[in-house]
Formats: sequence, C-alpha cells, structure tokens
Amino acid sequence: MIKTIDPNNVPQQQLHAYLLSAVAPRPICFASTVDKEGNVNLSPFSYFNIFSINPPIMIFSPNRSGRDGSMKHTHENVLEVPEVVINIVNYPMVEQMSLASTSYDKGVNEFKKAGFTEIESTKVKPPRVAEAPVAIECSVTEVIELADTPGAGNLILAKVELVHMNTDYLDTDGNLDTQKLDLVGRMGGNWYTRSSGDSLFEIPKPIRNKGIGVDQLPIAVRESNVLTGNNLGRLGNLESLPSQEAKEAIAALPEVKEVMAENSAIKVHRLAQKWLQEGKTEDALALLCISV
Repeated sequence: MIKTIDPNNVPQQQLHAYLLSAVAPRPICFASTVDKEGNVNLSPFSYFNIFSINPPIMIFSPNRSGRDGSMKHTHENVLEVPEVVINIVNYPMVEQMSLASTSYDKGVNEFKKAGFTEIESTKVKPPRVAEAPVAIECSVTEVIELADTPGAGNLILAKVELVHMNTDYLDTDGNLDTQKLDLVGRMGGNWYTRSSGDSLFEIPKPIRNKGIGVDQLPIAVRESNVLTGNNLGRLGNLESLPSQEAKEAIAALPEVKEVMAENSAIKVHRLAQKWLQEGKTEDALALLCISV
C-alpha cells in the first residue's frame, strides 16, 4: 500500500517532517559568519552540499522561520558581509554543534555558548571552528531567496577560497581518511547518523568500466529468491561474463563440488552471496554461471 500526499493539502510542519525524514542523511554545514559590526554567529544547516568543483561552489540554505517568516541571522549576515566559513561536523563535536542551533538573540556568539574555539581565518572575516576536522573559507557569490513566506529557503552560493584540514584526519597518502573523519549526517526529527564502523561500506564506482548490467545475468540469477537487489547490482557492475577457464577453475573447488552435488540452487546462491560479501565478485558470478 502506498500513502500519497499533496504538499498543498497537508500542514507545513507535517510536510517538513515527511521530507526531512525521507531525504536523509544530509551533510551539515556548520556556518560561521559575521555581521557588519563584526559580531560572530555560528549555526548548523542541513540543506547543504557541494555542487561544483570548477569553480568550487558549495550551497546551503537557511530557511525562514516557519512561524513568522523571519530570516536567520546567518542569512542576514551574509547579506551584510558576503563571507562564510563552512566547518565540517564529526561525531566528537555533534552535541556542541546541536547546542549552537539554539535560537539565541542576535549578537550572541554561539562559539562561546557551545564551547567552541575560534581560529582567525586567512582570507575571510568569519573565524573557523578549531575543533572541526575540516574548515572551508568561502566568499558568498550569490544569495537566491526562493520566497518571503514562512519556511522558504534561501540558497547561499559559497565559493571555496581555502580548505583547512586537521592532519589527524589524513591517511598516509595525505588524503582525508573517511574512517578517521567519523562524520555525522542529519536525519528527520531529532535523529542523526554516524559515518563510522560497520555503517561504512565501499561500492566500486562504474566510472572507468562499463558493467554488463543486471539484464545480462542468467534468468535464474535475476529471479533468485536468495540474491538481493544489491547483490545483482554488484554482479552487473562486472565488465564481462566469466570465461570458460574461470568457470572451470571455480567448479574444481572442493566447496563448490560439495554444494553442486546437493543439486540445490538455493545453497549455490547462498554460497555466491557469501562470496559477494567477501568481495569475491568474479568468483561469485562464475559459480552462478556454472549452476544454471
């Protein structure tokens, strides 16, 4: 059963809850800005991502208040001083970041309220968050106000000027290490997600190769009651079906001989699934091909 809603026929608060729970996890822009008097503001926004590399452009959106349509202090500040530092949030600082989202009065410095350390930036006026694993100095090139109604978004286009990375979060090649970063993402309601441990997994990207596609797998494989959509997607990402030599090599393995002797497609598919989980994709496909 499908529940369908028309955004024009539900309360704004309910629509907000549906969409923010569905469109998740969302990266967090922890934005530091200053007003024309030099007062510092620090606020998180989860309508955020990177949208271009050349030029390097990030976009985030501080929405107007859902109650009275008033603008966020960050929005007001970038109109006065078109600069921002986007501080990346990881798990060790997530509770402090959440505290900084409090609607303090204008002029209140959330660095102090949330217990963060200010570091002077190099090219822009707003300070950086010392505790952030990455801090990105940006100039604001454009502010696109989508509407002046309660809940309306305001797209802030921020051009990357400098990127500061804490070397504790780099790997031996000098690249940011995803497992060390321990980043967090915003979910619906009060929920967040943590990008670490078992929640991290790799998928080979089909960039340099052209996968055969799920449609080229044997019908018995495509219609398997054991293999999942993810399993089929991984198999379809291979560049070719296995050669005769590859199938013969797999067929000679003792565990394959044992499972094939039982004449059970389910057991064959479970073994292939196990190999897929172990990263042995070519072997898994060869096994499946000799079983059909």
